[in-house]
Amino acid sequence: MFLPVVLGYPVARSARRSARRIFPSRGHRRVEDADIMRVQRTRAWLATLMSVVILVAYGKPEDMAKVEQQFMIRLLVTPWLLLLSTPVVVAVLFRWASPAAKRSMRVRLRAAGESAAWYIAAFTAVPLVSVVAYGVEQIAGPDAAGWTMIVLMVPMLWVLLFVVFATGPAVRSAFNTATVHAALPALLTGVLVWEFAVIGLLVGGLPPGPPLIKVCSLLGGPASVTAVVWWEIDRLRTRYGVALRG
Repeated sequence: MFLPVVLGYPVARSARRSARRIFPSRGHRRVEDADIMRVQRTRAWLATLMSVVILVAYGKPEDMAKVEQQFMIRLLVTPWLLLLSTPVVVAVLFRWASPAAKRSMRVRLRAAGESAAWYIAAFTAVPLVSVVAYGVEQIAGPDAAGWTMIVLMVPMLWVLLFVVFATGPAVRSAFNTATVHAALPALLTGVLVWEFAVIGLLVGGLPPGPPLIKVCSLLGGPASVTAVVWWEIDRLRTRYGVALRG
């Protein structure tokens, strides 16, 4: 086990360095407000507590399996849902912005697009390597495919580790589009939480419990997040001069 560790450490370090350079770990906010972060954490813990209480009171074994399934779906879907949702929200903000703000937003959007392209390229590189190995096997036989996988093992490991280190900061910063507008993280959160509510309803159905509890559990989370989002936007406007419209 010593040789893989010795060889894997510099690969992991290089992948992490590249991931942090493209997606800074604290690049998800242009405005740091302790009160906003405190309210967000409080809402998140209360939502978690209420979910646990409802599961304990009304849940069945299959409901726990649904929770685990929805958690895994969120992990897999979140980056791609962000890639689809972010351009829509940015387009709305761009439509509202003043001419001077649009010029600065264009520069930041170009950098954000480049970072998103890096992430997509890394995510698709692993299955692409498998396709290449399969093609080599069909043309030159299994021995050539095996040597191809050995040669590509280190680059494939680097790409996998890059995706692992980059996914968290990329999701938090919405692929560096948080630098485009200070209110963009809040707006994206408000959009994503309703999208996840629809996905959870389609995949897992209604939460357990009586009808009133089901409705409150389904809508309470997205509604509370939306309330916090609009309070955050109002605070950004009144305290920091962040305007949605030009």
